[in-house]
Amino acid sequence: MIGMSLEVWALFVVTESILCLTPGPAVLLVVAQALSGGAAASVWATLGILTGNALYFALSATGLGALLLASYELFALVRWLGAAYLIWLGVRTFVRRSATRSTAPTVAAGRRRTFVNGFVLQAANPKALLFFVALLPQFIEPGGHVAGQVLVLAVTSVAIELVILLAYGAAAGRLHALTASPRFTRLADGLAGTMLVTAGVGLAAVRRS
Repeated sequence: MIGMSLEVWALFVVTESILCLTPGPAVLLVVAQALSGGAAASVWATLGILTGNALYFALSATGLGALLLASYELFALVRWLGAAYLIWLGVRTFVRRSATRSTAPTVAAGRRRTFVNGFVLQAANPKALLFFVALLPQFIEPGGHVAGQVLVLAVTSVAIELVILLAYGAAAGRLHALTASPRFTRLADGLAGTMLVTAGVGLAAVRRS
Protein backbone atom coordinates (compact mmCIF):
# COMPACT_ATOMS: atom_id res chain seq x y z
CA MET A 1 0.00 0.00 0.00
CA ILE A 2 1.23 3.49 -0.79
CA GLY A 3 -0.27 4.95 2.39
CA MET A 4 -2.40 7.70 0.79
CA SER A 5 -5.90 8.07 2.19
CA LEU A 6 -8.92 8.56 -0.06
CA GLU A 7 -9.67 11.85 1.68
CA VAL A 8 -6.25 13.29 0.85
CA TRP A 9 -6.54 12.15 -2.75
CA ALA A 10 -10.03 13.68 -3.07
CA LEU A 11 -8.74 16.97 -1.66
CA PHE A 12 -5.95 16.93 -4.24
CA VAL A 13 -8.50 16.34 -7.02
CA VAL A 14 -10.54 19.36 -5.91
CA THR A 15 -7.46 21.58 -5.51
CA GLU A 16 -5.96 20.54 -8.86
CA SER A 17 -9.27 21.02 -10.65
CA ILE A 18 -9.68 24.55 -9.31
CA LEU A 19 -6.12 25.48 -10.23
CA CYS A 20 -6.48 24.06 -13.74
CA LEU A 21 -9.79 25.82 -14.34
CA THR A 22 -8.27 29.15 -13.30
CA PRO A 23 -6.87 30.82 -16.45
CA GLY A 24 -3.09 30.95 -16.28
CA PRO A 25 -0.18 30.85 -18.74
CA ALA A 26 -0.93 27.25 -19.78
CA VAL A 27 -4.61 27.95 -20.44
CA LEU A 28 -3.80 31.16 -22.30
CA LEU A 29 -1.28 29.37 -24.52
CA VAL A 30 -3.81 26.64 -25.35
CA VAL A 31 -6.51 29.20 -26.13
CA ALA A 32 -4.10 31.28 -28.23
CA GLN A 33 -3.05 28.21 -30.22
CA ALA A 34 -6.68 27.22 -30.76
CA LEU A 35 -7.62 30.69 -31.96
CA SER A 36 -4.77 30.86 -34.45
CA GLY A 37 -4.40 27.20 -35.47
CA GLY A 38 -7.60 25.45 -34.48
CA ALA A 39 -8.42 22.92 -31.77
CA ALA A 40 -5.94 20.40 -33.20
CA ALA A 41 -3.05 22.82 -32.67
CA SER A 42 -4.07 23.29 -29.04
CA VAL A 43 -3.80 19.51 -28.48
CA TRP A 44 -0.06 19.61 -29.20
CA ALA A 45 0.37 22.59 -26.89
CA THR A 46 -1.48 20.62 -24.20
CA LEU A 47 0.82 17.61 -24.65
CA GLY A 48 3.85 19.85 -24.31
CA ILE A 49 2.48 21.41 -21.13
CA LEU A 50 1.75 18.01 -19.60
CA THR A 51 5.27 16.85 -20.46
CA GLY A 52 6.58 19.88 -18.56
CA ASN A 53 4.41 18.87 -15.62
CA ALA A 54 5.83 15.35 -15.76
CA LEU A 55 9.31 16.87 -15.52
CA TYR A 56 8.35 18.76 -12.37
CA PHE A 57 6.77 15.67 -10.83
CA ALA A 58 10.08 13.88 -11.38
CA LEU A 59 11.98 16.77 -9.79
CA SER A 60 9.60 16.74 -6.84
CA ALA A 61 10.09 13.00 -6.34
CA THR A 62 13.87 13.36 -6.31
CA GLY A 63 13.97 16.51 -4.21
CA LEU A 64 15.71 18.55 -6.90
CA GLY A 65 12.74 20.88 -7.16
CA ALA A 66 13.20 21.99 -3.55
CA LEU A 67 16.81 22.89 -4.27
CA LEU A 68 15.73 24.95 -7.27
CA LEU A 69 13.11 26.80 -5.26
CA ALA A 70 15.58 27.42 -2.42
CA SER A 71 17.98 29.21 -4.77
CA TYR A 72 16.87 32.78 -5.37
CA GLU A 73 19.06 33.09 -8.45
CA LEU A 74 17.73 29.93 -10.09
CA PHE A 75 14.13 30.79 -9.25
CA ALA A 76 14.59 34.28 -10.69
CA LEU A 77 16.13 32.78 -13.83
CA VAL A 78 13.16 30.46 -14.30
CA ARG A 79 10.77 33.36 -13.73
CA TRP A 80 12.41 35.69 -16.24
CA LEU A 81 12.88 32.98 -18.86
CA GLY A 82 9.23 32.02 -18.60
CA ALA A 83 8.07 35.64 -18.79
CA ALA A 84 10.35 36.45 -21.73
CA TYR A 85 9.26 33.36 -23.64
CA LEU A 86 5.57 34.16 -23.19
CA ILE A 87 6.06 37.77 -24.25
CA TRP A 88 8.07 36.64 -27.30
CA LEU A 89 5.29 34.23 -28.32
CA GLY A 90 2.71 36.96 -27.81
CA VAL A 91 4.56 39.59 -29.84
CA ARG A 92 5.19 37.09 -32.65
CA THR A 93 1.49 36.20 -32.74
CA PHE A 94 0.38 39.81 -32.49
CA VAL A 95 2.48 41.19 -35.35
CA ARG A 96 2.21 38.37 -37.85
CA ARG A 97 0.00 38.78 -40.90
CA SER A 98 -2.49 36.34 -42.34
CA ALA A 99 -0.30 36.13 -45.43
CA THR A 100 2.25 34.17 -43.47
CA ARG A 101 -0.20 31.27 -43.25
CA SER A 102 0.32 30.52 -46.93
CA THR A 103 3.99 29.90 -46.20
CA ALA A 104 3.38 27.99 -42.98
CA PRO A 105 5.69 25.06 -42.12
CA THR A 106 4.67 21.47 -42.72
CA VAL A 107 2.06 19.91 -40.44
CA ALA A 108 4.70 17.84 -38.63
CA ALA A 109 6.98 20.84 -38.11
CA GLY A 110 4.07 22.91 -36.87
CA ARG A 111 3.11 20.23 -34.37
CA ARG A 112 6.68 19.94 -33.09
CA ARG A 113 6.96 23.68 -32.67
CA THR A 114 3.62 23.88 -30.84
CA PHE A 115 4.63 20.97 -28.59
CA VAL A 116 7.96 22.62 -27.78
CA ASN A 117 6.21 25.91 -27.04
CA GLY A 118 3.99 24.17 -24.50
CA PHE A 119 6.85 22.29 -22.90
CA VAL A 120 9.18 25.31 -22.62
CA LEU A 121 6.37 27.47 -21.29
CA GLN A 122 5.54 25.04 -18.49
CA ALA A 123 9.15 24.16 -17.70
CA ALA A 124 9.97 27.86 -17.35
CA ASN A 125 6.80 28.66 -15.41
CA PRO A 126 7.66 29.66 -11.81
CA LYS A 127 4.04 29.11 -10.77
CA ALA A 128 4.42 25.46 -11.73
CA LEU A 129 7.61 25.27 -9.70
CA LEU A 130 5.86 26.77 -6.68
CA PHE A 131 3.00 24.29 -7.02
CA PHE A 132 5.16 21.19 -7.31
CA VAL A 133 7.64 22.17 -4.60
CA ALA A 134 5.52 24.10 -2.11
CA LEU A 135 1.99 22.73 -2.51
CA LEU A 136 2.41 19.15 -3.72
CA PRO A 137 4.25 17.96 -0.58
CA GLN A 138 1.17 18.90 1.47
CA PHE A 139 -0.61 15.92 -0.09
CA ILE A 140 2.19 13.44 0.58
CA GLU A 141 1.76 11.35 3.73
CA PRO A 142 5.27 10.81 5.20
CA GLY A 143 4.41 7.41 6.62
CA GLY A 144 3.52 5.99 3.20
CA HIS A 145 5.45 5.12 0.07
CA VAL A 146 6.49 8.56 -1.21
CA ALA A 147 7.33 7.53 -4.78
CA GLY A 148 4.02 5.67 -5.10
CA GLN A 149 2.07 8.64 -3.83
CA VAL A 150 3.84 11.00 -6.23
CA LEU A 151 3.00 8.63 -9.09
CA VAL A 152 -0.69 8.55 -8.12
CA LEU A 153 -0.82 12.35 -7.86
CA ALA A 154 1.04 12.68 -11.17
CA VAL A 155 -1.41 10.47 -13.05
CA THR A 156 -4.34 12.25 -11.39
CA SER A 157 -2.96 15.68 -12.24
CA VAL A 158 -2.23 14.80 -15.86
CA ALA A 159 -5.72 13.33 -16.33
CA ILE A 160 -7.44 16.38 -14.85
CA GLU A 161 -5.36 18.93 -16.72
CA LEU A 162 -5.64 17.00 -19.98
CA VAL A 163 -9.45 17.10 -19.87
CA ILE A 164 -9.60 20.77 -18.85
CA LEU A 165 -7.03 22.02 -21.38
CA LEU A 166 -8.65 20.02 -24.18
CA ALA A 167 -11.99 21.57 -23.24
CA TYR A 168 -10.50 25.08 -23.37
CA GLY A 169 -8.90 24.29 -26.72
CA ALA A 170 -12.11 22.85 -28.17
CA ALA A 171 -14.12 25.89 -27.07
CA ALA A 172 -11.63 28.36 -28.49
CA GLY A 173 -11.14 26.23 -31.60
CA ARG A 174 -14.74 26.81 -32.63
CA LEU A 175 -13.83 30.42 -33.32
CA HIS A 176 -10.99 29.36 -35.61
CA ALA A 177 -13.48 28.56 -38.36
CA LEU A 178 -14.10 32.30 -38.64
CA THR A 179 -10.47 32.91 -39.63
CA ALA A 180 -11.49 32.65 -43.29
CA SER A 181 -12.22 36.33 -42.81
CA PRO A 182 -8.96 38.36 -42.88
CA ARG A 183 -10.50 40.84 -40.48
CA PHE A 184 -11.24 38.14 -37.91
CA THR A 185 -7.79 36.65 -38.46
CA ARG A 186 -6.18 39.91 -37.44
CA LEU A 187 -8.54 40.18 -34.47
CA ALA A 188 -7.83 36.58 -33.35
CA ASP A 189 -4.06 37.04 -33.68
CA GLY A 190 -4.24 40.32 -31.79
CA LEU A 191 -6.32 38.78 -28.99
CA ALA A 192 -4.06 35.72 -28.72
CA GLY A 193 -0.92 37.84 -28.71
CA THR A 194 -2.31 40.21 -26.09
CA MET A 195 -3.24 37.30 -23.80
CA LEU A 196 0.25 35.81 -24.04
CA VAL A 197 2.00 39.12 -23.40
CA THR A 198 -0.28 39.77 -20.42
CA ALA A 199 0.50 36.31 -19.04
CA GLY A 200 4.23 36.99 -19.49
CA VAL A 201 4.00 40.24 -17.58
CA GLY A 202 2.10 38.41 -14.84
CA LEU A 203 4.82 35.77 -14.58
CA ALA A 204 7.49 38.44 -14.28
CA ALA A 205 5.69 39.66 -11.15
CA VAL A 206 5.65 36.24 -9.45
CA ARG A 207 7.50 36.15 -6.14
CA ARG A 208 8.31 33.27 -3.83
CA SER A 209 6.03 33.09 -0.79
